[in-house]
Amino acid sequence: MSVAFRRDGDEEHLEPKFGLPIPPGPNLVTPRGLALINEQVTRLEAQLAELAGAADDDPQLMSAKRNLRYWHTRQITAELAPQPSGETVEFGVRVTFRLNGKERTLGIVGDDEADPAAGLVSWSAPLARALMGAEVGEMLDFGGNADAIEVLAIAIIS
Repeated sequence: MSVAFRRDGDEEHLEPKFGLPIPPGPNLVTPRGLALINEQVTRLEAQLAELAGAADDDPQLMSAKRNLRYWHTRQITAELAPQPSGETVEFGVRVTFRLNGKERTLGIVGDDEADPAAGLVSWSAPLARALMGAEVGEMLDFGGNADAIEVLAIAIIS
């Protein structure tokens, strides 16, 4: 019989399930970000308790375990960032700026807390990195354009 028609089991044709990728670099968090991580861990632990009688290969159980591994790692490695001064753009501030003539406001937070639709970007995002260290009134280069960003205001995220 040809090898092409031999199959040991259905599992060999399933797509592999990988762990959630951990962002590179330190796991800086705001107090809000740390609370969000702790909430995720609590929620997933409760979900696993509900699935205690499920079979080991149950997709919902496997997904909950994978997610809990990720959030446990994020909880263990979380580093509460120092309180920002509010004088310069740094982790934990909300900055208002003009980019190519359009005014925007963004909060600079940790990777897991980032939500661009809510105006929160990761400190490792290119725009956040371009803004880091700037003061009110400063003009910054961005995207290959000179003086593309004008910093208008800086406030500490509460």
